[in-house]
Amino acid sequence: MIKDYPVQERPRERLLNEGPHALSNYELLAILLRTGTKQMSAIQLAHHIIQQFEGLRHLKEATIGELKEINGIGSVKAVELLAAIEIGKRISRLQFEEKYSIRSPEDGARYLMDELRFLQQEHFVCLYLNTKNQVLYKKTIFIGSLNTSIVHPREVFKEGFKRSSASIICFHNHPSGDPAPSREDIEVTKRLVECGKMLGIEVLDHIIIGDQRYISLKEKGYV
Repeated sequence: MIKDYPVQERPRERLLNEGPHALSNYELLAILLRTGTKQMSAIQLAHHIIQQFEGLRHLKEATIGELKEINGIGSVKAVELLAAIEIGKRISRLQFEEKYSIRSPEDGARYLMDELRFLQQEHFVCLYLNTKNQVLYKKTIFIGSLNTSIVHPREVFKEGFKRSSASIICFHNHPSGDPAPSREDIEVTKRLVECGKMLGIEVLDHIIIGDQRYISLKEKGYV
């Protein structure tokens, strides 16, 4: 039990004395858990949870049901953990709450990297911009493998007209972590660019998000 640990080694005391940055992931998680089970301390339970989800990356997407499958995690602990995870997600997005200007592919990738890089399915997302390249609106157009029959220009540009946007930047993620464009990615991009020219809403770029990497199809010459 945690009470059996030397006082100076207990997570709460370490946080008070050294600050939260000094604690490991499992120690921070143990503080949220507060208690363990008859067989495991909160620290051991935290270790077990992180191992079960292979690190914070997958824990970030955990569901209530998945958490409750772990011995020692009931509804209350599962809810509290998901609430803490959601707060972390919202804090990470705070910097973009005011109108965010996109001046380069790097700006665009930074805007959506944390949201898209861990997803297990491909998400096709559009950012709708005003004449100052500020983000007016973000919308997920579809979820699934990319091809020209699914990414219909009607759905992409409908929101553009609704928001009176001057331009669009398209994004999608590669769950493999490798952002290299496929033939379908390039075909979809060319089709949307041509439609944008006819409709008067410019497609500025199509950015593919990998794991901490991205590729701009504009920089590759496809836009």
